[in-house]
Amino acid sequence: MSDNRLFPERKVGDIFLPSDFSEGSEIAFAHALKLALASQSMLSVLHVDPSASEDWQGFPGVRETLERWNLIPKDSPKSAVVELGINVRKIMAASSDPVKACVKYLEVHNADLIVLAIQQREGIAKWIAKSVGEPIARAAKQMTLFIPKGVDGFVSFEDGSVKLKNILIPVADKPDPQPAIEAVIRLIESLKLPAGIVTLLHVGSPTESLDVHVPSDSTWTWNQIVLQGDPAHVILKTADEISADLIVMTTDGPDGFLDGLRGTTSERVLSRAKCPVGNLPVDSLLG
Repeated sequence: MSDNRLFPERKVGDIFLPSDFSEGSEIAFAHALKLALASQSMLSVLHVDPSASEDWQGFPGVRETLERWNLIPKDSPKSAVVELGINVRKIMAASSDPVKACVKYLEVHNADLIVLAIQQREGIAKWIAKSVGEPIARAAKQMTLFIPKGVDGFVSFEDGSVKLKNILIPVADKPDPQPAIEAVIRLIESLKLPAGIVTLLHVGSPTESLDVHVPSDSTWTWNQIVLQGDPAHVILKTADEISADLIVMTTDGPDGFLDGLRGTTSERVLSRAKCPVGNLPVDSLLG
């Protein structure tokens, strides 16, 4: 079903990027910076170090990156970044517990989008094994974009170009897939993406009918398919077959965006996905 009235204009206000200065964090940084530029947002970068003694030399510079992307002239002043419509805030946190440091930050600062580099399998378990519970409830309404380490993603670190032509959205009766659909619509609009394909995948009976709403005047093609089998396996197989550049899923975990992943289809997809994965709580107010 199509109805453009269902998709109100919303604006991302703050993008939050935890970083460990690794190569994977560079890719996550490129995605966070590109999305901040597209939405004219604040980008907050948090580095956690037990002694807080490490400086920012190990992290890609914002101005240097924007210069490389040909968005500002070489040797531009700091004001050139602000003139592009974004602000960047860098925070060094002295802590041996990255989750605790993130929770502390999110308790004080709003974040509309969290961009997080992860090491699949071991890294996911490391983050999710932490007991986050109630303290991270403030983040429970935010979308998290997971960038698996070793995955290039859809934003080039070298030149800032975007390769996003195929997006996969798993849909089911529960959790409600509509927030994921609306987030994808806003992503397409904010990045001014040319024509592409969004695949709505329902893993279930061919006789089941889902009430989902997609735009009627989009330059993108919206396909709906129904397949049977184990949800995580089918999602990953379909992502490979369509060469998905991004998977966006809704979650309904009761205790936050990380607790809600334990033992779920989302966690299983995250552990093996070959592209970035966006997880969006069903009550998200993203954008």
